[in-house]
Amino acid sequence: MARPHVYLNAASAHSALGLSAAAMRAHLFAATDPATLQWTERYSPGRLLPLGCLPADAVLPALDFAPVHQRSRNNALAWGAVQALQADVAQAIARHGAARVALVVGTSTGGIEEGEVAARHLLHQGGFPPGFAYAVQEMGNVAQFLAQHLGIRGPAHTISTACSSGAKALASAARLLQSGMADVVLAGGVDALARFTVGGFSALEAVSAERCNPLSANRRGINLGEAAAFFVLSREPGPVRLAGWGESQDAHHMSAPDPTGQGAAAAMQQALGRAGMQPAGVDYVNLHGTATPHNDAMESRAVQAVLGTEVAVSSTKPLTGHALAAAGALEAAVAWHVLQDNPRGKLPVHWWDGAADPAMPALAAVAPGTQLSRAARAVLSNSFAFGGSNSSLLFEAA
Repeated sequence: MARPHVYLNAASAHSALGLSAAAMRAHLFAATDPATLQWTERYSPGRLLPLGCLPADAVLPALDFAPVHQRSRNNALAWGAVQALQADVAQAIARHGAARVALVVGTSTGGIEEGEVAARHLLHQGGFPPGFAYAVQEMGNVAQFLAQHLGIRGPAHTISTACSSGAKALASAARLLQSGMADVVLAGGVDALARFTVGGFSALEAVSAERCNPLSANRRGINLGEAAAFFVLSREPGPVRLAGWGESQDAHHMSAPDPTGQGAAAAMQQALGRAGMQPAGVDYVNLHGTATPHNDAMESRAVQAVLGTEVAVSSTKPLTGHALAAAGALEAAVAWHVLQDNPRGKLPVHWWDGAADPAMPALAAVAPGTQLSRAARAVLSNSFAFGGSNSSLLFEAA
């Protein structure tokens, strides 16, 4: 028996692109560089870095209603993004019952910023600050927080597989729906910036002191960012369908990808196969595109092997920074906007210096003003993580 289709019925995202759908679309489809990264020392004292912070005027909701161990900036970022979906979740609960609504969240930071503050207090004062709860740092905290305060009583869990987490959350949601374990799933990803994160990636020499430059011969590494992006998924027809997904594991190296790109290619092929789609059916690929030497080289080979070099591609990380566990969910929101209310098929620009790396396949990077001259039909989004955890999502206009 054929598996039921899975649809994205509603979406909401907070990132450097803004806190509203209108702001996100305006920046994604801008013909001139919107320059959304912020240069700041906030998370790297003494070192100015470009980061994908929320807009300077962004205000996250207070979490006074939540217990102390749930009052993290990560949870506030998630709560801010799901506000636009609360009515949809409430409607789903009223229709199907709270036990038939599920939740899946990808994250990797948890309450790490609150842990940093507590650690500094311990160092200088000899004890943790009053009211500090270690549980604020637990990875499962955000799923517990959202389920509790949204009234969700179905399966609720967190996925933490580094940079593939947000994409894997959507794949997990699809499996819950297709298996009949849930009728509606709230799924997405969230990661908030913190000094620990910036310091850790800096120690790996993966952070660029300049704006990231994906696919370029001059690429020097990533710009970190923060984001929350969530979707309401169900078997009920909606504007965008999660047509296919693929997941693979390289087990090649703790932090570097398999240079052959075999695992990444396998994930893309699985997504195409599950959707029953030929490579030519893909209109646009949102690359993982971190601007690290190894990732870009691997991904370009994988895209060439699976889709060829004619399909339009771009990395949106020069606009958002790399939002780590939230990246796959945020870039699913990019796909959502490409496939919705976009009759001329405008595509997100690949902002870079144009100096293609001759050692890599020459992909068709989206230039300013590029459009399909028709509505886009299918978008593939890639997310590749430490340890070779690969995930590809294939979205189709419903």
